[in-house]
Amino acid sequence: MVIGTDEYNVWAVGSDLYFSGVMRLENETAPQVTSMVRNLLISGRPTVTVHLSDLEFLNSQGRNILAKLVIEARSHREVRLVVRGNSNIAWQVRSLPNLKKLYPGLTLLMD
Repeated sequence: MVIGTDEYNVWAVGSDLYFSGVMRLENETAPQVTSMVRNLLISGRPTVTVHLSDLEFLNSQGRNILAKLVIEARSHREVRLVVRGNSNIAWQVRSLPNLKKLYPGLTLLMD
C-alpha cells in the first residue's frame, strides 16, 4: 500500500516503512499513515525500520505522528524500532534526537 501525493509518498516493504518527499500532512491523510505504522508494530516482526532519509520536510502534524509511533512502540517491547535519518536535512537533525527522549530503546541512525 502506498499513501501519497505529487509531493510525498509513504509505503511499507516487509518490516520497513519509507517516507519520501515534502510531507505536509492534512487531517484526512494522518489516520492512514498512523494505521500503516500500527499494523507494522503489531505484525510480529522483530524489527521495524522507519526510513526518513529521503524526507525533505515534515510538518508538525507529521512530526506528531512520528512521536505517537515511538510512544506506541514502547508498549511493543518485543519490537526493535529503528529510525534512519539524514544528517544533511536540518529538521531531522533538530527533531529526530527528541524521539530518543520519548523512547530510549529506539535506535536512531543518522546517515
